[in-house]
Amino acid sequence: MANHKSALKRIRSNEAKRERNRYQHKTTRTWIKKVRNSTNKEEAQGLLKETFSMMDKLAKNNIIHKNKVANLKSSLTRHVNSL
Repeated sequence: MANHKSALKRIRSNEAKRERNRYQHKTTRTWIKKVRNSTNKEEAQGLLKETFSMMDKLAKNNIIHKNKVANLKSSLTRHVNSL
């Protein structure tokens, strides 16, 4: 167990950041599934814009890798264009 006051604070802040990152990542995965399951092209394009924004925020904060975001965006765009 940590003995210093600053180390205790760091443990608390790391846990809070971890929970926030998990929530954002899980929410983004849910939106990706919504885009993949949609059958209406107009609806899918609206969802796509929101999903891209969420994925860019995750990549900016290094929650997921920027190349993975690029691959996901590419595959989702191809899916929506094929509708």
